Amino acid sequence: MQPRSSDPPSGAKLAALTLGAIGVVYGDIGTSPLYALKEVFLHGKIVITPDSILGVLSMFFWTLTVIVSLKYVLLILRADNNGEGGLIAMLALASTAVKERPVLRRRLLMLGIFGTAIFFGDGVITPAISVLSAVEGLDVAAPGLNKYVIPVTLIVLTLLFAAQRYGTGLVGRFFGPICALWFLALIALGLPHIVRAPEVLWALSPHHGLAFMAQNPGVSFIALGAVVLCVTGAEALYADMGHFGKRPIRLAWFILAMPALAINYFGQGAMLLREPHKVNNPFYEMAPDWALYPLIILATCATVIASQALISAAFSVTKQAIQLGYFPRLRVTHTSVRETGQIYVPFVNWGLYVCIVLAVVAFGSSSKLAAAYGIAVTTDMLITTTMTFFVIRYGWKYPLWLCFAATGFFFVVDAMFFAANAIKILDGGWFPLAIGAVMFTLMMTWKQGRKLLSARLREEAIDLKSFLAAVFVSPPTRVEGTAVFLSAEAGSTPNALLHNLKHNKVLHEQNLFVTVRHHEVPWISFDKRVEVESLGHCCWQVTLNFGFKNEPDVPEALQLLGGRGIQLDDMETSYFLSRDIVIPTIGSGMALWREKLFASMHRNAAAAADFLNLPTNRVVELGSKVEI
Repeated sequence: MQPRSSDPPSGAKLAALTLGAIGVVYGDIGTSPLYALKEVFLHGKIVITPDSILGVLSMFFWTLTVIVSLKYVLLILRADNNGEGGLIAMLALASTAVKERPVLRRRLLMLGIFGTAIFFGDGVITPAISVLSAVEGLDVAAPGLNKYVIPVTLIVLTLLFAAQRYGTGLVGRFFGPICALWFLALIALGLPHIVRAPEVLWALSPHHGLAFMAQNPGVSFIALGAVVLCVTGAEALYADMGHFGKRPIRLAWFILAMPALAINYFGQGAMLLREPHKVNNPFYEMAPDWALYPLIILATCATVIASQALISAAFSVTKQAIQLGYFPRLRVTHTSVRETGQIYVPFVNWGLYVCIVLAVVAFGSSSKLAAAYGIAVTTDMLITTTMTFFVIRYGWKYPLWLCFAATGFFFVVDAMFFAANAIKILDGGWFPLAIGAVMFTLMMTWKQGRKLLSARLREEAIDLKSFLAAVFVSPPTRVEGTAVFLSAEAGSTPNALLHNLKHNKVLHEQNLFVTVRHHEVPWISFDKRVEVESLGHCCWQVTLNFGFKNEPDVPEALQLLGGRGIQLDDMETSYFLSRDIVIPTIGSGMALWREKLFASMHRNAAAAADFLNLPTNRVVELGSKVEI
């Protein structure tokens, strides 16, 4: 898969991409009206008065404007990594920008990896709270159905995760139209109530929000923890940039998503001005009785789409983390023959499912989950803003004052939202943080373990050129065909070659010593894919370069050698790999428990042959033990 064309889309293509962005990019933020406003008033900490309603609505509107419209749509979308976005892409940009500052680069890498780890906590909370809040409409339609909310939610989530193995291609084409219908429904629900109470539009003025915060500093600070729920999913704007491009995402936001969200929130506020007793679930209370059940079905579909987009993103982030060396190889299944971005990772799928089921059962309601939701969202927002500063300062070389001006305001806003959610850690915020801490530990342990393993292998390695020179003093028997020896370190003699010579006492007619390198850029084109150095005697050192969004297909990449005078016959090519068995030891490496964890991860990692798309009937694996 190659990067999207740099030509800006137009006409029918632009319309199609915009519709797709409505479904995938805005599915999460589009379902926020189900629970966001009610969480501000639900627990009785804010007295429902006209002034408080206008103040809270003003906070909602300007949060959407500042965080989404200004920060993400206008600023963050500019920080693309060869057309790609997301925290991994931002991490790659930031680390490249400060590569001359190793200490700062190391700290930014850790910060970015922690943000990626927290993303998995977000991946658990989003499907749980979204689907649960949609199904809770049953309690409004018929209070007697309340006991079925949890079972129905679990059934919907089970079907969703069971369907992942079949791919998103079939249902994906319906994402845009269904979400467009959802946004139109948001408008249809909100407008009649605004017409009945047009005074609610005064909340468009920021002074209502500022006055409310000035008059109620303590209560308004707590309210910020719920107000931020209106921008959940804002990170998807940036993460999905590579799929749709900047212009469709911006058009979808300003033409439909933003107006629909604002109208629905103001509609809920207008209804509360006239009927404050409906605060328990203002979203569903806005609907006429005849529309409740269809609305519940539509809301459930919309939340499933929002969940699907985040699940797919979790698969993509995992694959990128694997290729950047922060996660062990996992089995990755491609669910589309045309779109290599459509993948299924069974381990991640069922790991998310188990955690989501635990969250739904343990918390039991969207209100209790809301306390857990905000901390994950605000942590990633704060990290993205921090990364952006280093990108525009050291990558784009903007003046320091301009960098502070561009990111400082957003940092303060993000920090306020984070602080407001930090006080809810004991009420549920610990849950995504715990998931993030576990993922961060796994990722850093794998990265450090791989570093120790590579260092150990280098200590014991034999220089390849010197070894071949010695071998060809009295050359072994040459056999027909090509041997491809995979090696982590270019220039080192692969253990597989040593074992092959020791046990088989032969050398193939052609020998390629291949090292696969993954770079901190999303795409590397075919013209830069292969580097070749002749070692003599029909032996070559080959380096294959892949970006973290490229598919690491070694046989396909080796076919590019045909233009370099090296002809490969698939049926006459064998791939030799060394499979190292890690032995933890007490020493100067990691703590012993981390070394044991790394050894377990290394032992259970998916086979390199599968990850590199090697033909299984042409692979020979030879093992060796390595102490770290």
